[in-house]
Amino acid sequence: MNTKKETRALKDDRFQMVLFTPKLVRIALSNVSVWDEGGYFCQLYTDDTHHQVATLSVSVPPDVPTVEVKTEAVEGGEVELACISPRSKPPATLRWMRDRREIQGVVSQQDYGKTYSVSNTIRIPVERRDNNAPISCEASHPALGTQKKVRHYRLDVHFAPTVRILPPPGILREGDSLSLVCSVTGNPLPRNVQWFRVNDTLPERAETSGPTLTVSRLSQAHNGTYLCQAHNDYGRAADHYTLLVYENVSVVENVSVIPTAPPTSHTATSVPTSLTPIDALDPRDPGAVVDAHSAVPYAVIGGILALLVFTIICVLIVTIWCSVRQKGSYLTHEASGLDEHGEVQEAFLNGSDSREGKKEYLL
Repeated sequence: MNTKKETRALKDDRFQMVLFTPKLVRIALSNVSVWDEGGYFCQLYTDDTHHQVATLSVSVPPDVPTVEVKTEAVEGGEVELACISPRSKPPATLRWMRDRREIQGVVSQQDYGKTYSVSNTIRIPVERRDNNAPISCEASHPALGTQKKVRHYRLDVHFAPTVRILPPPGILREGDSLSLVCSVTGNPLPRNVQWFRVNDTLPERAETSGPTLTVSRLSQAHNGTYLCQAHNDYGRAADHYTLLVYENVSVVENVSVIPTAPPTSHTATSVPTSLTPIDALDPRDPGAVVDAHSAVPYAVIGGILALLVFTIICVLIVTIWCSVRQKGSYLTHEASGLDEHGEVQEAFLNGSDSREGKKEYLL
């Protein structure tokens, strides 16, 4: 029997008689609600009326709490989140958790007569790296015992896009095909990716499909700086790639001329978020191609080395020949000196002839 200021008989199908004896009466109530709270009287009618009062108190456990975003999360700012348990009795206890650590918030509650609404609001700074970071709100209550009702949430941090062009591998030559992929990140992800050619229009054979740019049958007329650009509500970004197309390998005097490996043609760098198509050096300037082909071929280097070796051999031959000739001349003069020495010796042995004139001999 429910009573506040009046007493009413139990006329509810949810009440059933479980046990009835002269000494004990037991009833059961199914599908209990908070509105069933109150005092229940059991009366005994004899010569004297006797009654006993039983007070019923109903606990209302909380449902899984909800998360409400008060202010959106933007890179470099703060996000305000509220965890709400709309109905419980007694009031539920709410806690914010991140990486197993509690985040202190501001708790408030409202009384709706027999139940309470509880909220826990937090403000936390966010950066780009916090996007998709897990965070949770836990609700505990005496009716749940050691169990908890948990609402999981992932931070949704908005930030400006970043752009990076993925260059093709190897060296591009005339007749090859070019495929550039523009890798874009951002939250929200930019829907449109734009391709430009700095100081010029895209080639006629260029095809764009979302973040991909394709150019077939390359020629040196396609040399230039290509720009990929994307934007969302929080900023814009761009990246550029300098294309250098080289001539095919040619044959001169039956000797294959193989140019030295040129530097990589990818010169893409990050562009400020406020970027519009920028001015750059015209890659069609012949100087850019001449520099790439000014390396000395290996065949020419080999010829120079052969000529140098031949010159050294000739110098050695001439040096040896001059040395031999000088030694022969010395031997001839030495023999002439021996002949004169012999005449003087013969005259000395035969004595001096008075009829001959006086001669002087130098020994």
